[in-house]
Amino acid sequence: MPKKRLSVIDADRCVGCQSCMFACTRRLGFGGVAKSAIHVSSVGGIERGFSVRVCRACRDPPCIHLCPEEALLPRQGGGITLNKDKCTGCKQCLEGCILGAISWDQEENHPIICIYCGYCAQYCPYEVIELQELMADES
Repeated sequence: MPKKRLSVIDADRCVGCQSCMFACTRRLGFGGVAKSAIHVSSVGGIERGFSVRVCRACRDPPCIHLCPEEALLPRQGGGITLNKDKCTGCKQCLEGCILGAISWDQEENHPIICIYCGYCAQYCPYEVIELQELMADES
């Protein structure tokens, strides 16, 4: 299985429509954007643009090392996976993500982790994000 990473191609193209966020939650069977694994936020309105935060599939993810319960594991093909049964809700993974790409599911008390399906990228009308295959030396 080739390794994949969700990449922000050009954040300047983002208009803050949040179509990617809605697509993510819809793909996972939820409504709204609260449980989205991708985050779009304003950095000062249309004049200053938007921030797009996604998991970058770190080679040696710090979030995994900070999880005391080993609930986060490297994902075959890139990224990480969450074993919800092992997660105790300590939130240390949030501190470990240097990009702020992990958010928290308040209802279920566990992190919201990108599953690398690329569904969000399909719904970005401005081609801001893309699911890319990585070469062996990039993974």
